[in-house]
Amino acid sequence: MSNKKSTQDFLEIDQIREGVLVLKNTNLRGVLMVSSINFALKSVEEQRSIIYQFQNFLNSLDFTCQIVCQSRRLNITGYLDKIKDLEEKQVNPLLKEQTADYRSFLENLIETQDVLLKKFFVIVPYSGTDIHIPKITSSKDNSSPQLTEESFQRHKSQLWQRMEFIALGLRGCNLQSIPLTTAELIELFWSLHHIKEAKTGYYPDLPQEIIN
Repeated sequence: MSNKKSTQDFLEIDQIREGVLVLKNTNLRGVLMVSSINFALKSVEEQRSIIYQFQNFLNSLDFTCQIVCQSRRLNITGYLDKIKDLEEKQVNPLLKEQTADYRSFLENLIETQDVLLKKFFVIVPYSGTDIHIPKITSSKDNSSPQLTEESFQRHKSQLWQRMEFIALGLRGCNLQSIPLTTAELIELFWSLHHIKEAKTGYYPDLPQEIIN
Protein backbone atom coordinates (compact mmCIF):
# COMPACT_ATOMS: atom_id res chain seq x y z
CA MET A 1 0.00 0.00 0.00
CA SER A 2 1.47 3.37 -1.03
CA ASN A 3 2.31 5.89 1.69
CA LYS A 4 2.79 8.76 -0.73
CA LYS A 5 0.98 11.93 0.20
CA SER A 6 -0.41 14.54 -2.13
CA THR A 7 0.24 18.28 -1.83
CA GLN A 8 -3.18 18.75 -0.25
CA ASP A 9 -2.14 16.58 2.68
CA PHE A 10 0.45 19.20 3.64
CA LEU A 11 -1.83 22.22 3.21
CA GLU A 12 -3.70 23.61 6.19
CA ILE A 13 -6.60 24.69 3.98
CA ASP A 14 -9.61 22.39 3.99
CA GLN A 15 -11.79 24.37 1.61
CA ILE A 16 -12.39 27.82 0.11
CA ARG A 17 -15.97 29.04 0.12
CA GLU A 18 -17.81 32.36 0.07
CA GLY A 19 -14.52 34.28 0.01
CA VAL A 20 -13.27 32.53 3.16
CA LEU A 21 -10.43 30.09 3.79
CA VAL A 22 -11.58 27.26 6.05
CA LEU A 23 -8.63 25.53 7.71
CA LYS A 24 -8.55 21.87 8.71
CA ASN A 25 -8.85 22.89 12.37
CA THR A 26 -12.07 24.82 11.47
CA ASN A 27 -10.46 28.24 11.95
CA LEU A 28 -11.24 30.83 9.28
CA ARG A 29 -9.06 33.24 7.33
CA GLY A 30 -9.98 36.21 5.17
CA VAL A 31 -7.58 37.90 2.76
CA LEU A 32 -7.54 41.60 1.92
CA MET A 33 -5.62 42.91 -1.07
CA VAL A 34 -4.18 46.30 -0.17
CA SER A 35 -3.07 49.16 -2.41
CA SER A 36 0.35 50.79 -2.06
CA ILE A 37 1.70 54.32 -1.89
CA ASN A 38 5.05 55.74 -2.93
CA PHE A 39 6.26 56.68 0.54
CA ALA A 40 9.58 58.12 -0.73
CA LEU A 41 7.81 60.75 -2.82
CA LYS A 42 5.83 62.08 0.12
CA SER A 43 6.91 65.19 2.00
CA VAL A 44 8.38 64.81 5.48
CA GLU A 45 5.11 65.97 7.03
CA GLU A 46 3.11 63.48 4.96
CA GLN A 47 5.49 60.66 5.87
CA ARG A 48 5.17 61.44 9.56
CA SER A 49 1.40 61.55 9.26
CA ILE A 50 1.30 58.16 7.51
CA ILE A 51 3.58 56.59 10.13
CA TYR A 52 1.46 58.05 12.93
CA GLN A 53 -1.78 56.79 11.37
CA PHE A 54 -0.31 53.33 10.78
CA GLN A 55 0.95 53.21 14.36
CA ASN A 56 -2.53 54.08 15.62
CA PHE A 57 -4.01 51.44 13.36
CA LEU A 58 -1.71 48.72 14.74
CA ASN A 59 -2.38 49.80 18.33
CA SER A 60 -6.14 49.60 17.73
CA LEU A 61 -6.04 45.90 16.86
CA ASP A 62 -7.03 43.43 19.56
CA PHE A 63 -6.34 40.42 17.36
CA THR A 64 -3.37 39.24 15.33
CA CYS A 65 -3.09 39.59 11.57
CA GLN A 66 -0.42 38.89 8.97
CA ILE A 67 0.93 41.31 6.38
CA VAL A 68 2.27 39.62 3.24
CA CYS A 69 4.21 41.16 0.36
CA GLN A 70 4.33 39.09 -2.84
CA SER A 71 6.94 39.94 -5.49
CA ARG A 72 6.68 38.47 -8.96
CA ARG A 73 8.31 39.30 -12.27
CA LEU A 74 5.85 41.34 -14.30
CA ASN A 75 4.08 39.15 -16.82
CA ILE A 76 2.70 40.97 -19.87
CA THR A 77 2.33 37.96 -22.16
CA GLY A 78 -1.32 38.71 -22.81
CA TYR A 79 -0.56 42.38 -23.57
CA LEU A 80 2.26 41.42 -25.97
CA ASP A 81 -0.08 39.01 -27.77
CA LYS A 82 -2.58 41.83 -28.27
CA ILE A 83 0.16 44.13 -29.62
CA LYS A 84 1.29 41.41 -32.02
CA ASP A 85 -2.29 40.92 -33.18
CA LEU A 86 -2.63 44.66 -33.83
CA GLU A 87 0.68 44.60 -35.69
CA GLU A 88 -0.48 41.82 -38.01
CA LYS A 89 -3.78 43.57 -38.73
CA GLN A 90 -2.18 46.99 -39.35
CA VAL A 91 -2.42 48.03 -43.02
CA ASN A 92 -0.39 51.22 -42.75
CA PRO A 93 3.30 50.25 -43.26
CA LEU A 94 4.62 53.01 -40.99
CA LEU A 95 2.22 52.18 -38.13
CA LYS A 96 2.96 48.49 -38.62
CA GLU A 97 6.68 49.14 -38.19
CA GLN A 98 6.14 51.36 -35.15
CA THR A 99 3.93 48.73 -33.53
CA ALA A 100 6.60 46.08 -34.14
CA ASP A 101 9.28 48.34 -32.63
CA TYR A 102 7.12 48.98 -29.59
CA ARG A 103 6.54 45.25 -29.07
CA SER A 104 10.26 44.55 -29.47
CA PHE A 105 11.08 47.28 -26.94
CA LEU A 106 8.74 45.78 -24.35
CA GLU A 107 10.10 42.27 -24.89
CA ASN A 108 13.70 43.44 -24.46
CA LEU A 109 12.78 45.45 -21.39
CA ILE A 110 11.20 42.46 -19.66
CA GLU A 111 14.06 40.12 -20.64
CA THR A 112 16.94 42.39 -19.63
CA GLN A 113 15.52 43.92 -16.46
CA ASP A 114 13.74 42.52 -13.45
CA VAL A 115 10.48 44.43 -13.60
CA LEU A 116 8.71 43.30 -10.45
CA LEU A 117 5.03 43.42 -9.64
CA LYS A 118 4.40 43.74 -5.92
CA LYS A 119 1.12 42.82 -4.28
CA PHE A 120 0.25 43.38 -0.65
CA PHE A 121 -2.16 41.31 1.42
CA VAL A 122 -3.46 41.30 4.98
CA ILE A 123 -4.45 37.88 6.32
CA VAL A 124 -7.23 38.19 8.88
CA PRO A 125 -7.87 35.25 11.26
CA TYR A 126 -10.91 34.15 13.20
CA SER A 127 -10.89 31.16 15.54
CA GLY A 128 -14.31 29.79 16.43
CA THR A 129 -15.00 27.46 19.32
CA ASP A 130 -18.47 26.28 18.32
CA ILE A 131 -17.52 23.22 16.28
CA HIS A 132 -19.36 20.03 15.66
CA ILE A 133 -17.64 16.64 15.73
CA PRO A 134 -19.62 14.37 13.40
CA LYS A 135 -20.39 10.78 14.24
CA ILE A 136 -17.88 8.21 13.10
CA THR A 137 -18.88 7.16 9.60
CA SER A 138 -15.60 5.81 8.23
CA SER A 139 -12.07 4.99 9.29
CA LYS A 140 -10.62 8.04 7.54
CA ASP A 141 -10.20 11.28 9.50
CA ASN A 142 -12.73 10.21 12.08
CA SER A 143 -11.64 12.83 14.60
CA SER A 144 -11.44 15.80 12.20
CA PRO A 145 -13.67 18.61 13.48
CA GLN A 146 -16.16 20.12 11.06
CA LEU A 147 -18.06 23.38 11.14
CA THR A 148 -21.80 23.23 10.94
CA GLU A 149 -23.37 25.55 8.37
CA GLU A 150 -24.81 27.68 11.18
CA SER A 151 -21.42 28.00 12.86
CA PHE A 152 -19.71 28.82 9.58
CA GLN A 153 -22.11 31.66 8.80
CA ARG A 154 -21.82 33.06 12.32
CA HIS A 155 -18.03 32.88 12.32
CA LYS A 156 -17.87 34.32 8.82
CA SER A 157 -19.90 37.29 10.02
CA GLN A 158 -17.39 37.87 12.84
CA LEU A 159 -14.50 37.53 10.40
CA TRP A 160 -16.11 40.06 8.04
CA GLN A 161 -16.41 42.54 10.89
CA ARG A 162 -12.68 42.23 11.55
CA MET A 163 -11.91 42.71 7.87
CA GLU A 164 -14.09 45.83 7.73
CA PHE A 165 -12.33 47.17 10.83
CA ILE A 166 -8.93 46.63 9.21
CA ALA A 167 -10.09 48.20 5.92
CA LEU A 168 -11.26 51.26 7.85
CA GLY A 169 -7.93 51.55 9.67
CA LEU A 170 -5.96 51.22 6.44
CA ARG A 171 -8.12 53.88 4.83
CA GLY A 172 -6.84 56.27 7.48
CA CYS A 173 -3.34 55.58 6.10
CA ASN A 174 -4.51 56.39 2.54
CA LEU A 175 -4.53 52.68 1.66
CA GLN A 176 -7.44 51.03 -0.10
CA SER A 177 -8.26 47.36 0.45
CA ILE A 178 -10.71 44.83 -0.93
CA PRO A 179 -11.48 41.26 0.18
CA LEU A 180 -10.52 38.53 -2.27
CA THR A 181 -13.36 36.46 -3.70
CA THR A 182 -13.41 32.67 -3.79
CA ALA A 183 -12.09 32.61 -7.37
CA GLU A 184 -9.33 35.12 -6.53
CA LEU A 185 -8.28 33.10 -3.47
CA ILE A 186 -8.08 29.93 -5.55
CA GLU A 187 -5.95 31.67 -8.19
CA LEU A 188 -3.70 33.17 -5.49
CA PHE A 189 -2.91 29.86 -3.83
CA TRP A 190 -2.68 28.06 -7.17
CA SER A 191 -0.05 30.58 -8.32
CA LEU A 192 1.93 30.08 -5.09
CA HIS A 193 2.24 26.35 -5.82
CA HIS A 194 2.58 26.66 -9.62
CA ILE A 195 5.05 29.51 -9.94
CA LYS A 196 6.38 28.52 -13.35
CA GLU A 197 2.93 28.35 -14.94
CA ALA A 198 1.79 31.57 -13.26
CA LYS A 199 4.82 33.43 -14.65
CA THR A 200 3.73 32.61 -18.18
CA GLY A 201 0.21 33.85 -17.49
CA TYR A 202 -1.41 30.42 -17.34
CA TYR A 203 -4.22 29.92 -14.82
CA PRO A 204 -6.64 26.99 -14.65
CA ASP A 205 -10.22 27.43 -15.79
CA LEU A 206 -12.62 27.69 -12.87
CA PRO A 207 -16.25 26.56 -12.85
CA GLN A 208 -18.66 29.35 -13.72
CA GLU A 209 -20.47 29.07 -10.38
CA ILE A 210 -17.22 29.88 -8.55
CA ILE A 211 -16.46 32.88 -10.78
CA ASN A 212 -19.94 34.27 -10.20
